Amino acid sequence: MNMKKNLFLIGPMGAGKSTVGKNLAKKLKMKFYDSDEEIEKRTGADINWVFDVEGEEGFRKRESKIIYELTHKKGIVLATGGGSILSSINRKYLTSYGIVIYLKITLEKQLIRTQTDKNRPLLHMKKSLKSTLKKLKFERNHLYKNMSDIIINADNYSSQTIVKNIIKSLNL
Repeated sequence: MNMKKNLFLIGPMGAGKSTVGKNLAKKLKMKFYDSDEEIEKRTGADINWVFDVEGEEGFRKRESKIIYELTHKKGIVLATGGGSILSSINRKYLTSYGIVIYLKITLEKQLIRTQTDKNRPLLHMKKSLKSTLKKLKFERNHLYKNMSDIIINADNYSSQTIVKNIIKSLNL
């Protein structure tokens, strides 16, 4: 099934946006993109390096450029970075050019999924992982919720089950 409408996955780090996005795109025969992977392809460096050299502000500028380009494509599934929704411009692009799907997980599940991850620059802070994730949750969850067309519980489900739940929510 090939959709003309884009599907944009948002949610916190560890929610499974990339894995679910790849599986969803495959199931719906759509093209898949990951905004972080696109940044890495274009810079030739990993996200940690971009953060180290350009800071979060530089990274966010690159992210906004990628999101602008990708949201203007047709019939794609896009997994966004957890902080992409902090930009009002990114929120506008995402809500204007596709169906926004929020993959929601609990803080406890997020802790389990991110505790050994070395590729998430915001987790390399001096604070504890739990306090960092709590702060990010407080800053971002209302944005995820307010801009989403569909909210999917991604806490204790396999990516295949989450994909089925998304397709069911889309009435496909």
